[in-house]
Formats: sequence, structure tokens, C-alpha cells
Amino acid sequence: MLSTSVLARPPRSIRIHALGAPLTRSALCRYSSSSTSKDAKNGSTKSYAATMMLPKTTFPQWAEPSVREEPYRARTTSELYKWQAEQKDRDLFVLHDGPPYANGHLHMGHALNKILKDIINRFQVLQGKRVRCVNMGHQHMPGTNEDISYIPGWDCHGLPIEHKALKELGTGHESISPIAIRKIARQNAERDMQVQMEEFKQFGIMADWSHEGTYRTMDHDYEIRQLRVFQELVRKGLISRRYRPVHWSPSSKSALAEAELQYVEDHKSFPVYVKFQVSEDRMASGLADMVQNLRKDPSETVHLVIWTTTPWTLPANMAIGVNANLDYALIRRTEHPDEGLLIIGKDRLEALNKVLGEFEVLDILPGSALTGTAYSHLFHPSTSPAPLVTEWSDVEANTGTGLVHMAPGHGKEDYAALTATGLLNKVNIVCPVDDGGRYTEEVVGLAKDAAIGERLRGKEVLSDGGKEMVGILKEYGVLVGQGTLKHKYPYDWKTKKPIILRATSQWFANVDDIKGAALKALGKVKFQPEISRSRLESFVRERSEWCISRQRAWGVPIPALYDAETNEAILTAESLDHIIPVLSERGVDHWFEGPVEDFIPPRLRNNGRKYVKGTDTVDVWFDSGTSWSLIKERIPKEDRGRLCDVYLEGSDQHRGWFQSSLLTATGAAELGREAAPYKDLITHGFVLDDKGRKMSKSDGNVISPLTIINGGENKKKDPAYGADLLRLWAASVEYGRDVSIGPKVLAQSAETLRKLRNSVRFMLANLKDGEAVRGDFQTATQLEFSLIDKYVMLHLQQLEQTCWEAYRDYNFPRVVASLNRFATNTLSSLYFDVTKDTLYADAVSHPTRRATITVLHEVVRTLIAILSPILPHLAEEVNQTLHEQRSQTPSSAFTSGWRKLSSNWNDPSVSRRMDTLLQVRSEVMIALEQARKDKRIGGSLEAALEIVLPDTKATNSIAEILLTEESILKTLFVVSDVQVLHQAEATQDRLYCERQIDD
Repeated sequence: MLSTSVLARPPRSIRIHALGAPLTRSALCRYSSSSTSKDAKNGSTKSYAATMMLPKTTFPQWAEPSVREEPYRARTTSELYKWQAEQKDRDLFVLHDGPPYANGHLHMGHALNKILKDIINRFQVLQGKRVRCVNMGHQHMPGTNEDISYIPGWDCHGLPIEHKALKELGTGHESISPIAIRKIARQNAERDMQVQMEEFKQFGIMADWSHEGTYRTMDHDYEIRQLRVFQELVRKGLISRRYRPVHWSPSSKSALAEAELQYVEDHKSFPVYVKFQVSEDRMASGLADMVQNLRKDPSETVHLVIWTTTPWTLPANMAIGVNANLDYALIRRTEHPDEGLLIIGKDRLEALNKVLGEFEVLDILPGSALTGTAYSHLFHPSTSPAPLVTEWSDVEANTGTGLVHMAPGHGKEDYAALTATGLLNKVNIVCPVDDGGRYTEEVVGLAKDAAIGERLRGKEVLSDGGKEMVGILKEYGVLVGQGTLKHKYPYDWKTKKPIILRATSQWFANVDDIKGAALKALGKVKFQPEISRSRLESFVRERSEWCISRQRAWGVPIPALYDAETNEAILTAESLDHIIPVLSERGVDHWFEGPVEDFIPPRLRNNGRKYVKGTDTVDVWFDSGTSWSLIKERIPKEDRGRLCDVYLEGSDQHRGWFQSSLLTATGAAELGREAAPYKDLITHGFVLDDKGRKMSKSDGNVISPLTIINGGENKKKDPAYGADLLRLWAASVEYGRDVSIGPKVLAQSAETLRKLRNSVRFMLANLKDGEAVRGDFQTATQLEFSLIDKYVMLHLQQLEQTCWEAYRDYNFPRVVASLNRFATNTLSSLYFDVTKDTLYADAVSHPTRRATITVLHEVVRTLIAILSPILPHLAEEVNQTLHEQRSQTPSSAFTSGWRKLSSNWNDPSVSRRMDTLLQVRSEVMIALEQARKDKRIGGSLEAALEIVLPDTKATNSIAEILLTEESILKTLFVVSDVQVLHQAEATQDRLYCERQIDD
């Protein structure tokens, strides 16, 4: 409380005395330097300002990014990478770059990804340099000399680039040679890669951007290494060719892997309920006996009711699945007394009330009594064996009708179930759909009435073909009901159009045989965030095979030969022993343009058989997934056991690159020596707009990282923030989840950067850009430091340790938050405020000023190291400014390494004592503010303080600290004088107020 009278009991109080004028030299300096030139006109021979140590620096408060960053770009990127690569005595650190797709300009996801990688690499560079420092207790971080291996790469094959090539050629792939497509596709990939490379450079990425220092999946050497990995999988019997359903994109006319799918949550389907008539002479005995007693007359038919969301698959029906442990009801619909008896799952009757209308349940029988029953449908010709009801334990009672339409040509689960029964060993899979997703001529032969098939032939199953099918069902009286369903459905991730499941002959990698070793290898991997472990493990655990063939021209060929007459595939480790050297010598294009005779192994020649080359190419995830082989080849033999320290990509790569890298590495490894290609696996989320929405051109919410750096056409709307601002944003977000960016977020990052820059500028100005600590300047020792100096050094040591641990643990938001807190609270609000008097007024040789200058110098140099990984341009600019008065050009900030402060600074007593004084300072600030409001004083320097203690022996903590540290109190409180007195010594002279304080 504030009081103008003496309290009744002896208080410990702060007494404010209004002096009416400032007493300190720095106050006089401020007054003089802000006055007019009247003194000069009056013939004054001395200016107060001339006696002051005013701050001076060439470091600007703000400058255009091109001015403040471009001069340091090469030094902090290509030159730095070259320098560290030449330090051959260092241990190796490998961050392997997952190759971005070489198509189009960079987006915010690229920026987040590349900058996070660069921060990690730069921190590792800082760990490798010994630090020398005099009298400041520094020590080198032991055991962390690191040589950084970072090779930027690009994923160059695949459908989008092929589509772009075909568009330029103005034709489809059916009417042009693969070589022509490959030539244009290569040119497009190279062009877009060069565009992206120049854009990556603007992010300030430390790398060797030369052709030799980067990689492309279309590089000849890369393709040959990939084929060698493929050969190893063939040698182990992990590659086979089968005719079975795969994810097929009609829009791309190619098979897709799971990782190439994008699931749309609100896809609209039109499910139907369809009845299939039971064959009178092939009815299961239990069903036949029950029906005989329930029929109105012997001619009454019996029907199995199925439900499907894909009515276009009905021509491929080969069985109906039932669960032997579920009960099924025979019903007769009231409104359709002549349609016969319907069989539906008993537990589904209530849910299907609206579909069925009123009905009578005639009897109940178990699913086991239905198995073996034959039936027919509109696409079962009388000349073919009748399909049967099959027992399938996966049938559930919570959807559909409890009877499942099984079309193994269009369903993976259907295929697996009917393969297990042996059915598919006896009959061929039915799949009357072509590459473009249209019904083929086969559907005409399948239909009971050829006219039905003709109505479907050539129609797209996902559009007019599906609609025509529903019309046919209704017309022929087998449609029991229909509806609309919004549900999750797979789309082609490139064309953004729905896919189908379609049986084709494809090459598969057997994941079942390697996923045990792969999961075991993941147990030794450190995940960041840890929650991502279960995601990757579940994807691997649930996968049994990998469709690795694609029907494209632009890719690495699957070098299989086929018997021209029987279509038998020839793909063995021995055949590849002959083929791969041919491709290595003549180039992979030779597979597409060379004669087949070049690729026939000697043992197959002159055997009277003719061979043709396969046209399939390898899945692009296999392309990029074998990139670890590049690292294995380039690093020293003694380091090859561990391959890469870090893989870092977006969360979608659990289904993609993370998984394909793991499977190819473990699959190709020597038995018993399987290992993941990475030690640490780091996942980041997607970049959304400031409303949490996905960025989309159609929504107009796309933010380009290049616009953030260079500004837009309207600089007021889109100012040029520079690369460091973009990097600061990337470091400050919780990247383990989806992150947001927008004008407000950028403004917040800009404010943080401004505070950091201004804090550094204040210190550089008082260090005279380093000139103040050169020459005959004597660095203060720890014994010469005041409690305030020691407190700042304690916080600096804690900052350094916190940031070192945060960088080590990839917790970059913690680095940014710690830096911001230190700059705002410890420096700006405290140390800069309380040291201005000594910085401006004390002599150069004054012990207090020397201590302050020593602390500021130490803070600047430590901050350079801490800032460097995130803000390399700022750190380099500060480093340059600090050393620019020297005759030789200063070396990069990174070559000095990380500044490890001695733990001796972390003195708990310093923290305890200073925290106590800061509590008192808070009370002083409140009292001074009240005095200002009452117009008793102007600035705080117009006040003197008496801190009055009780007339008892000063044994409590506050009293002891106040008495001991009395000499620094006026500095800490920024007043003209402070006296610590006992009650009897207190005066009333010009007393303004008291404020009581407690322990």
C-alpha cells in the first residue's frame, strides 16, 4: 500500500524522496543531446554530449532483405558447405534428403521441410569447431565433430511429368513411342528441377547445389543402383507377377500403390439392394427343407438379397459370402407378394425397414445352412458353372444385408477369401473393365441377354456405365432398393479423380516375408514426435504386398522378358545379371529402343522361342525408396552400417517414402542384418492457411514462400520479409502437427525478429561494432562482475544450455521461445535499462563499465551461435559487424562453432539473491509510477530512495541481500540514489510516500 504517513509498526518500506532534478551524468547527457544548439550560439565551449560514450554502430535497425541477406548468402550456404566438407577429421552426420517431385514451383510445404532440415544441418556444423575464449570459462562440446553429408535430391519420374510431356506433344501415349515421351519428360523434369533449385537457394539452404552435389532419380547411376536393389529382391524370391485386383486409376490408366491414393471424405456413391435368384436344383439341403414348407406354391422363387456401393461390379460377381455364425431370415414382403421369398440377415431387418417396406418373417436359419447354395444373376450365362454361396467369417451384421456380393476382379478382400477356398484355382477371375475404366466386349458375353451387355459396353463404370446398370436392374425387376451414401473413397492423388479396383497382371513385392524384420528394425528408430511410431508401424503391419509395376513410359523399366507365344515372364537374378550391365553401358533408354536380342541371356538364345520386352515401369515410390543406396555408396565403408542419421518429411510419407525406404532396405539386406536406413525419423505436418484450411488455388488462399521472401506486386499487401523471417516462422511452429500461416502469423514472426535484431543492435552500438573490446581493453573477470552482471551471465548460460538441448532434440519452437524471452525479459526490460548510465557516462577503464562491456560482448557472441541455425543471415551480419574493423575479412560465424558456457555461471545463490531484488524492484516501479502520475517527479532519475528496515537485527533474507547489494541498487532501480536504513535513521526530508514490502 502507499502512504504519506509513517506506519504504526516498524515497516520494511520503500520511501520515495522527490529531488526535483536528475543527478546523474547520463541524465545530463540525455538532456544535453536532445537540446537545441543554443549553447553553441552562446559561445559554449563544451558540450555535455562530447563527454559521453554514446552508442554507435553501422548495424541498421532495418533494411531491405536484398540488402541485409544477399551479401551473406554465399558465405552461409555454398561456401560454408564446402568448408565443412573439407574438414576430413570430423565424424560423419548424414541427413538424407527425401526427393521432392520435380514439377512446378515450390509451396509452403517445401519451405517448412527444407528449412527444418537446414536448421538440423547447421546445428551439427556448429558442434564441430573448438571454441577458444579467454577468462570466460568456455569449454568445447566433446565428441561432436561432425562432417555433414547432405545431398539435395529430386524425384523425377512418374505420371504428372509424363502427362505434361504428352500435353506438349499433343497426343496420347498410345500413338507415340516411349522414347519420344521419355525425351520430353526428361527435359521437363530437368527444367522444373532447375527452377526449384533456384527457389530453394533463396531459403538460405546450406548445400552444394552443383550437379555433382545433388541427385535425381533419373540420373543414370541412380537408375542402375535401383535396378541392383531390385535384383536383390528378385534373388530372394520377393518379386512375383500375378493377375489380381489392384488400385487402378482410369484417369491415369495405371495401377497405383496405396501411397498414391488420396482419400476423399465426402465421396458420393449410389448403393443398391439386388436380389439373386436361388437355383432350384442346387439349394443347400437345410434351406431346401425349410423353403418346401413355407412356399405358397411350388413355383414360388427364392432370392438372396445383397447390398453394394459399386453396382457396376455386378457383372464380375463370382460368389455370395455369408457368416456361418449369423442367423438369416426368410421373409415375404407384403407389398410384393409375387416376387418370392427373400433371404436377409436377421440382425439387419430393423435397419432395412424403409427399404423393404412391410414384411413377414417366415423362419430363421443359420448361415451354415446357406453355404453351397447355387444362384444366378443377370450376368451369369447359362453355359457357365453356377456361382455358390460361400462361408466367409469377415461378413458382419452391422452393414448391408448380411450377404456380401463377392467380385474378386474388383475387390482385394474378395480375392483373398475366394483364393483361400480354392475357387480361383479352378476358374478365371472375371473383370470386364479396361484401362480407361470402361466396360469391355467381355460384358456382352457375360450377360444372359446380349442386349444387356450391349447397353453397357464402352461406358465408363464410374459415370454413365454405373447409371445404366441401375436402370437395367430396375427394368429387369431385381432392384429391391437404392440410396445415396457419402463416404470415404480413394482418389488418384495426382489427377484428383476416383479410382477403381481392377484385376490386372502386375508385379508385386512380397511384404509379408519382410515386414517382421522391418518392424523389428523400427524398434531401434527414434521417432519425433513419438506418436508417429504407431502410424508407420500400423501401415507396415497391415500391408501384405506392394504392387510395384506401373503402365507408364517415363520411369525405370521392370526388365522382364516375355515368351511371345505363352506370355510367360522371365525375370530372375540370372537374367538381370545379363540385362543390367547392358543398361549400365548403353543407358536405360536402350530398354525402350534397343532390340530384344540385346537383352536375352545366353542360356535362352537359340532355343526356338521368341521373346518380347515388358513395357511396365517401376513404382516411383520404389524409385525414391532406394535412395538410401546413394548414401551407402558415397559414405566411407566404416560408416555404412548405420546409413542415415535423420530422415525428415511430411506426415503423408508414413505411407510413402518412409515406408518404401524401410521395405527396400530391409528386403535387400543380408539375412539377419536387416536395419532401417534411418536412426531418427522426424515427421512434420501440413501447412494450412490462418483459418486452418488446406491451401488451394480455387480458394485463393495460397501463400507462396517466394512471396514472403521477396514480396508481392503490392508491397503494402505483401511486403518483402526476407528468408530469415520465413525461417523463423518454420522454427517457431509446432511442426509435429499441421501448422498455419497468414498475415497475422507473419506479423508476429516479424515482431519477434525485430526484437532480436534491436537487442543485438543495442549491444553492437555499445561495443562500437567490436572496437570497444579490441586494443588495450581489459576483459573483466568474474570476480569483477556485479550481481546484475552475474545474473545476466547465469541466464545466458541457461539459455545456451536450453537451446543446445532443444536443437539436439529437434525442438526448435523451444529455441525461439527461449531466445525471445531472454531478449525481452533479461536484456531489454532489465539489463539494457539498468546499464545505460554506466555505458554512457563511465570512463572506458571504469571497472563497472568494463564488466558491462564484457557481458555484452559475451552475450553477442553466444547469441550469434544460437541464432545461426535458424537465422543464418542475421547471425552472419552480426558476426561481420562485430569484426568489420579488422584488416582481414572475418570468417563465417559457423566456423567458430557453438559457444559452450561454463556451468560455473549457473550459481543458484545468484539467482536467489537477484530474484529477491527484482521483487523489490517491482515494488519500486509501482511507487515511482505513482509519483509520476501525481506529477511529483518526471523520470525515475529525479527520485532518491530510502529502503527502511525494522530496528531489529537484519537476519531475514531480504534485509541481508539489500544491505549486501546496496551499491548496485540505484543502478537496478534506475534512480539517483538508494540508501538502505534502519527505522531510526530514516528522514522525513522531502518524503513523498512509503510502500511496505514483505519477505
